[in-house]
Amino acid sequence: MQRGVRLAGFGGQGIILSGYVLGKAAAIYDGKEAVFSQSYGPEARGGACAAQVVISDGPVNYHLFEEADCLALLSQEAYELYGGAVKPDATVMVDSDLVTLNGKDDGFLTAPFTSVAEEMGNRIVANIVMLGFFTAATGLVGAEAMKESIRTSVRERFMELNLQAFDRGIERSEQLGRK
Repeated sequence: MQRGVRLAGFGGQGIILSGYVLGKAAAIYDGKEAVFSQSYGPEARGGACAAQVVISDGPVNYHLFEEADCLALLSQEAYELYGGAVKPDATVMVDSDLVTLNGKDDGFLTAPFTSVAEEMGNRIVANIVMLGFFTAATGLVGAEAMKESIRTSVRERFMELNLQAFDRGIERSEQLGRK
């Protein structure tokens, strides 16, 4: 089975790093095939950006897709651009702190990724909170594979904070009944 995952937000939120961590977790630590691609505007921070990861049990023949199987939206602009570009049975996760839903969003999963990160003392880990939520909500990649990918992808001085943020995201998803 092949799944297209799109993570979207604005530059500076760690969207590209999240896609990298997810693809690495799937391909290296979870024994799946994965292809990661990224897109962002010319702005270093604040412009729209997205990461796409195709995860499959077999070879990935093509790395691009129109409609996502899984979508995480961490900004209003991302919601406007990608909110409708999903398959009918897609899992869609939204940062309720930064996105106001205003349309065809029945069944979207909302959680305050940014607030959870701020409660931890560093808003920059909202992307990793989202990855924890994603892991628990989709089951697409195992939690231990994701943790190992985080351990080998972030700077050592931030590793413990990121691992705690990941666990908080899993807890938040489980509170919503998504395991």
